[in-house]
Amino acid sequence: MAIGALIRDLREARGWSQGRLADGINDAFGTGLSREYVSRWERSKVEPGAFYLRCLSAVLDVPLAVLEGEVKRRTFLSDVATTAIAPVVASDLLSIGFAARLRGGPSVDDWESRLATYGTEYMSLGAADIQRRVAGELVVIQQQLETPRLWAVASRLMTLYAKTFPGSDGAKAVNWYRLAAEAADQSGDDDARVWVRGRAAIALGYEGASLGVADVLADQAIAISDKPSLGLLNAIMGKAHAAAVRGDTETARRLMNRGRHVFDRAASDEQTSDYAVPWWRMNVFVSLLAARLGEEKVAAEAQSAARSELPSALPRFATHLEMHRGLMLARSGDKRGGARYARAALDALPPEKHSLTLRMLMAEVEQA
Repeated sequence: MAIGALIRDLREARGWSQGRLADGINDAFGTGLSREYVSRWERSKVEPGAFYLRCLSAVLDVPLAVLEGEVKRRTFLSDVATTAIAPVVASDLLSIGFAARLRGGPSVDDWESRLATYGTEYMSLGAADIQRRVAGELVVIQQQLETPRLWAVASRLMTLYAKTFPGSDGAKAVNWYRLAAEAADQSGDDDARVWVRGRAAIALGYEGASLGVADVLADQAIAISDKPSLGLLNAIMGKAHAAAVRGDTETARRLMNRGRHVFDRAASDEQTSDYAVPWWRMNVFVSLLAARLGEEKVAAEAQSAARSELPSALPRFATHLEMHRGLMLARSGDKRGGARYARAALDALPPEKHSLTLRMLMAEVEQA
């Protein structure tokens, strides 16, 4: 995607005109930017310079590195090898990749089985462990991307890989989410296209990070298909969290109600997979959303409902619920008590079970 198209998508996700974007930059940075100049950016007639990239980053809620990255797109393998993996490991990955190309790799059915396993393991393992293992799988599968089903598998693996980076870092997670969306488009499978974008939107919205990108991906998912699905549910709830973080309570409540209706038609029976949204997990989404909105009764009810069905094998999500309670305390005025409560819940979870999302949630409680 060119920088102009990205600026347009981010602007439209906020429901802004070109003039409104120009005014936002002018108000925040004291510039004299015109609507016509925004139009020239979006039509790729001219690229914004370093100063205006910083302005766009701030006003549109997108990491600066994501905007800068549109000027110089990196290849799939170099993203794996240079942004996340130590040189010695990168050497091993290169060897694995060439071997897969020369000798063949797993069948499509094998890949889908692996995908299901990673979806389950993500729920209980630490981010670092998942990141190392999925990086190796991505290097192999990129040598086999010759059928739509393999593109669909790869797009889901990329989405999982993106979640191992902190949303606060921004560039790495967001670049991988967007690459996953492009891979899903190659599959021609609307279910995969919606799911990848929706999963990215709920991840970023829940974390309260890169809200502009969360909105763009959510809007794309909703535009692809309005058929009730887990991908659509994730997109709606991700957009709701983004609205709540911004303080747009009316939009957040409307989207939460819409999400509930979609959940009624698309809920999962699977309880322990990242590719599923059962009753307890929907209530985890609602718990944090209500806490952010200051709706203590709704949050408390969601926390109770989630605890009643939360599998004991997933203690990390019980910690999420306790930290949501800490956020409610902080937002109600007891900032010190809320932070202490959330910190105690996080410290009670073994460090190897911690996730990047939990650490970001702790920061949100402390800043409430």
